[in-house]
Amino acid sequence: MDRKIYDTYVALIRSELTMATGCTEPIAIAYAGAKLREVLGQIPEHCTVFCSGNMVKNVFAVTVPNSGGARGIDTAALLGMVGGDPDAVLDVLHAVTEEHIAQTHKLVDAGVCDCELVEGVANLYIRIEAEAGDDRALIEIKDYHTKITRLEKNGVSLLTGAADAEAAAAAAPDKSLLNLRDIYAFAKELNVDDVRETLTRQIACNRTIAEEGLKHPWGAEVGRSILEGENGDSLVNRARAWAAAGSDARMNGCPLPVVINSGSGNQGITVSMPVMIYAKEYGIAEDDMLRALALANLVALHQKRYIGSLSAYCGSVSAATGAACGVAYMLGESFEVICGIVTNTLNTVGGMVCDGAKSSCASKIATAVGMALLALDMSRKKRVFKPGEGLVKDDIEDTIAAVGRMGREGMKSTDVEILKIMLGK
Repeated sequence: MDRKIYDTYVALIRSELTMATGCTEPIAIAYAGAKLREVLGQIPEHCTVFCSGNMVKNVFAVTVPNSGGARGIDTAALLGMVGGDPDAVLDVLHAVTEEHIAQTHKLVDAGVCDCELVEGVANLYIRIEAEAGDDRALIEIKDYHTKITRLEKNGVSLLTGAADAEAAAAAAPDKSLLNLRDIYAFAKELNVDDVRETLTRQIACNRTIAEEGLKHPWGAEVGRSILEGENGDSLVNRARAWAAAGSDARMNGCPLPVVINSGSGNQGITVSMPVMIYAKEYGIAEDDMLRALALANLVALHQKRYIGSLSAYCGSVSAATGAACGVAYMLGESFEVICGIVTNTLNTVGGMVCDGAKSSCASKIATAVGMALLALDMSRKKRVFKPGEGLVKDDIEDTIAAVGRMGREGMKSTDVEILKIMLGK
């Protein structure tokens, strides 16, 4: 295949599949807080966090990890300021201590941090303004969880040269090169050593948090409920349960790190756990599993590039679709079968609503994975939805783009209404 495409796909896997502790929206706020404290040189006397509606929605009901079970934008920002490690980026809260937690709770109770909803900005938007004595500092993140677009102290920009957000964006791998046929070819030609470290870390981290979710009563215990139910030990239900269990733990404050996909830990868990479960069941060699996992991650990233980081479209659908495609590839299925999986899944559960990060994310994951694996079984038997049925187009790339447009543009008003309802408006 074309060397530029190959290198871009390797770069995407390495850059997108990063470590994160906890739900990535509160963690992005914690990262912003830690970075701002670094600039200010001390914990601020007062700060205000300005967030887009999607950020508010995804922080509203999720537990901030290493916070003593607390929730909220103010908790995330202040915990990042008090005990965060900005160099760890989305693993920013890895070294938080009990003393940090206690200090954070005191600052929250003292009203040190105000929170405001800001409209007319990117779906993913954070701005923190803070003061301490005569010093002022500001940080702004938008579009991506770690993309710092403003960083100032006393009105002076600290973003220069290579650190400038535009330069960083220009250097990012080009997602427009993603397409299913090249992704399929990439998996076949992949030198696994090019991505081995990244993908083995994804399996190891995400398996650990899934095991935690299955062993202990986190959240609504969706993963455990699946295994305890009728036919709970079937292969499909094990894949559903392991993916859901990781979310059970993660959405309810488990501090174990995960490796993300499309800026989301839940999506990283969803895209990887079914591949792992099927590889174990069929005795697949590690390198073959990693090729399948590379394909799964890229298929998920390909769908999300049309939708965006945050929207009213539940990202578990794109991740589950990727996972089922990875399973199909691993079991020797054709490119046509993989196209059928995408068509069947997206045109059944595409558009499942995201009403924020919380316990029910696990059940949505289980639903999406179940549908994607049904889509695989259907596609093997040449049972695929036909062009003209709903959003199904003649070409698979047009189908992916159509569903993406629906998620990005068509569900904008849904997103607004969800936020209004959540805020009691």
